[in-house]
Parts: sequence; C-alpha cells; structure tokens
Amino acid sequence: MKNFYDILQYLKKYEIYIHVGKRLWDIEVAALEVDNLYKAKVLSDQDYQTMKVILAKEHRQEVERTGDNSHYDVNASQSASH
Repeated sequence: MKNFYDILQYLKKYEIYIHVGKRLWDIEVAALEVDNLYKAKVLSDQDYQTMKVILAKEHRQEVERTGDNSHYDVNASQSASH
C-alpha cells in the first residue's frame, strides 16, 4: 500500500465506498473506517500503521494545498485507539 487510492481500493474489499464530495473529507472518513476495521481485528498492526501514516500524510498535504483548516484530526483517532 503506497497511497490514498490503494487504501480506497482495499476498503472496497469490505464494501466500503467513500465519496463524500471533498477530498479532505474522504481522507477523514477513510481514517475512521480504517480505525473501525482495526478495532474489529480485520487489519494487522502493520497494515493499520501503514494506512494511518499514509492517511496522515495525505491529510496534511491536502490541508496545505487547500488551506482548509476546519478538519478532523486524523492523528487523534490513532492515539485514542491504542
């Protein structure tokens, strides 16, 4: 897994389709879904960590690109689940 698109494709295996209408929101929803799959013991620790790093990076880049600062903290959910 190397990018946000790969994560979206992975989520489709579990019939999780994400398209909220704004890329930043899509990243945030994907982060929540990844957290849920991890809590359900569907994801390995390694896959979970890889996905969270990718999502945090994509989220940061999207915030920088758009200047949209009114967002969910992708990293907060990670620390809450450990």
